[in-house]
Amino acid sequence: MERSLRVLLAAAEVSPYAKVGGLADVAGALPKALARLGVDVRMVMPKHGSVARFDGFQPVARGGVATLDGQEDVLLEEGSLHGVPVYMVASSRFFGRPQVYGEPDDLVRYHYFTRAVLELPKLLDWRPDIFHLNDWHTAAVAFGLRNRAWGDPFYHGMASLLTIHNLRYRGPDEVLDILCQGIYYADAVNTVSPTYAREIMTPEYGEGLHDLLRLRQDRLSGIINGIDLDEFNPATDPQLAATFDVTTLERRVANKRALQERSGLLPDPEVPLIGMVGRLTDQKGFDLVAQVLNDLVQNRRVQVVILGAGEERYHALLRDVAQRHPQQVALHFAFDLALAQLIYGGSDLFLMPSRFEPCGLGQMIALRYGSVPVVRATGGLADTVADVGPDLSTGTGFVFRDYQPGALLATLGRALDAYRDRDAWRGLVRRGMQVDNSWDQSAARYASLYRSLLAGRREG
Repeated sequence: MERSLRVLLAAAEVSPYAKVGGLADVAGALPKALARLGVDVRMVMPKHGSVARFDGFQPVARGGVATLDGQEDVLLEEGSLHGVPVYMVASSRFFGRPQVYGEPDDLVRYHYFTRAVLELPKLLDWRPDIFHLNDWHTAAVAFGLRNRAWGDPFYHGMASLLTIHNLRYRGPDEVLDILCQGIYYADAVNTVSPTYAREIMTPEYGEGLHDLLRLRQDRLSGIINGIDLDEFNPATDPQLAATFDVTTLERRVANKRALQERSGLLPDPEVPLIGMVGRLTDQKGFDLVAQVLNDLVQNRRVQVVILGAGEERYHALLRDVAQRHPQQVALHFAFDLALAQLIYGGSDLFLMPSRFEPCGLGQMIALRYGSVPVVRATGGLADTVADVGPDLSTGTGFVFRDYQPGALLATLGRALDAYRDRDAWRGLVRRGMQVDNSWDQSAARYASLYRSLLAGRREG
């Protein structure tokens, strides 16, 4: 009987242990789906300060690795997430801190982590077939694996896959670009949506690496992320005022009322309510939002709730509009998971006008929770939201292409006009809620990619 495919997934952050962005969600959910397919998958991450609040980790191996400034001990601790083994690289010197990124010695810290990832299979006497690497923090493993395999039979036949979650984040040193090294030496490179994989080979989206990525285009692909349907389930979500599913949509109005009351807006079930959740940056399209928001609320009967924090200029611009229209615009400059869930479950429209979006999870969560997405056709947004037809009988959301305030305003107008047709709108909501954005399909694509890489390594 053929043994299971063995995969070691290495990431700087894994939800729920440490989370800064979408990488943590992927690293926490994909292994669970892979395990359901019979893959022997294991995770490794640094033991950040945030991990201390989680029980169940026990020391399993000790060793040592060379660092940029000497030799350092490695302690591996093992736990379990959804039945999948999780290894923590414990080091009080490098990782016993609350910050995942942004430390002055990030380059040294993640060089140490890379070394530990390469050493882990020997310390555990477990040979992975695939090192699944994620972003710059682990990209150097691709080159390290090639070097190790050259002189050490233990590493023969192992392959590496580098997943780029956001090409803009390249590491802390503009000279030592570790991500470039990984792109060049990994057996394959993938991104978190097919459209983003094509976009990053262009000057507009390639962050200066488009020529290098075109060089690897025969080994470059895109696999859309999924969402954990157990975690994001409006039928069981404790953060909602009222749980519901596609057959009990009438219960959803209680969430809208709760969101309006919490945001200081007049509770009105008839007024269309637009929600946004995300970092206040130009990547997320907040320069467009700042330009159209005043016109929107002046000329349309609408309410807007925005949750997130980011650049102070956007705080100021949005605050100015909210002060002039307090009955229509509510701002929450914070990260609040409970409120985010209420926005997904209570808003009528969910706005994501991103300048670029490698994948995006918000639009998928919004669909599942019955909030109709309004998105720009870029990256994963283009791959997961289909524009509605004229009679609202097809499509799952409202899509625009040109990154211009007029295009956003026109698309919002189209959505608000459609909202008036209540029967057709309910059909649109139900259609979106039934879209399968689970990890199952994506995990199957990853498993297929792993096997093709392993076959290529064995033939080589």
